[in-house]
Amino acid sequence: MVALRERFLKPRILEALDDTRIVVVQGARQVGKSTLASQVVTLRGGRLVTLDDEVTRTAAELDPAGFVRQFPDGLLAIDEVQRVPALILALKMVVDADQRPGRFLLTGSANLLRLPAMEDSLAGRAEDVELFGFSQGELAGCRETFIDRLFAGESITGHRSELTRADYLERAYAGGYPEALARTPGRRRADWYDNYVRRITERDAHDVSALQRLEDLPRLLRLLAARNAAELNVAGLANDAGIPVRTLAPYLSLLETLYLIQRIPAWSTNLSKRVVSRPKCALLDTGLAARLVNVDARGQGTAAVQMAGGLLEGFVAGELRRQLGWSEETPRIWHYRDHGGAEVDLVLEAADGRVVAVEVKASSSVGISDGRWLATMRDRLGRQFVQGVILHTGPTAAPFGDRITAAPLDVLWRT
Repeated sequence: MVALRERFLKPRILEALDDTRIVVVQGARQVGKSTLASQVVTLRGGRLVTLDDEVTRTAAELDPAGFVRQFPDGLLAIDEVQRVPALILALKMVVDADQRPGRFLLTGSANLLRLPAMEDSLAGRAEDVELFGFSQGELAGCRETFIDRLFAGESITGHRSELTRADYLERAYAGGYPEALARTPGRRRADWYDNYVRRITERDAHDVSALQRLEDLPRLLRLLAARNAAELNVAGLANDAGIPVRTLAPYLSLLETLYLIQRIPAWSTNLSKRVVSRPKCALLDTGLAARLVNVDARGQGTAAVQMAGGLLEGFVAGELRRQLGWSEETPRIWHYRDHGGAEVDLVLEAADGRVVAVEVKASSSVGISDGRWLATMRDRLGRQFVQGVILHTGPTAAPFGDRITAAPLDVLWRT
């Protein structure tokens, strides 16, 4: 059983409620939104209602305006608000009439700002906070500061780790969903993931989409999992999925809306005029990705070996995206590749142009060639390049030249 753990996003939510009328906590189903909302409501003396309850949902559908006015003098938290879209317009009217901050806390298992007719209603009135499954730091009870440390230029050459490649893969295979982690690895956890995918595609997708071939979503997810953290070849994916290439885009957007996948856009700068523009695509939870392709931490077969690199890169991308929720720095995440062969797995660019770059290696040893593209990026960007890191599965950290370090992967969550 996974004990109740501190979520590092909670201070940000409380801070947002102090100056914002509506705060929206969004994320995939079963990442802990309801639990977090309950904790916030307890701290603020509010009221929590969930639209997963049939009676409550019916009341909201019958009288949206009355529903949102049921707790006028305090914080009203509405769980799974995407299940009754009519509430969004009712909320707009209420907060426009009374602009006090901290009126509403909403949770949604879909990105409300990507849904038709909702973006305009919430614009300027709501702050969106994204919650993902547990980060490794949350599981360890240690708030991660990796992103801030890198942008501060802090040295990480003293880091040592006792974890092995098998340990890192086991963490990636486990994923971050609280209920999946509470299950025994093996059949019990696999059954949870299977039921999770079924519920998402048979119910949640229908709540937010009118696409005609929603039954194709599980197959599309499996294909994306097999290509985890690879560049998105839309034509190849459409061919393998049996979906016409011209109609694939809305299905990919739906998977993003449901917080199942993330697209990592290509970073385009003046480094090269021959930059590749395709995004990478990775599942937001590597435990789900592993289950979809039927591999686990005990696997030694070809599929497990082939998945390792993409799984660990997706694992790192997911950890960084989680940490962006509470880091002081607020960079965007990109990847870089050009037609000349230069490639950097993850590029974090701050609003002022400062850059941190990350390479992910599934091996426990690192050679000089593993840092060559980081060095090229450093030399071309000059002072704009703050630091580059080669994350690997070995035990020790070491400098790899000016502003480039090779370090064990768990430097992500351990100081």
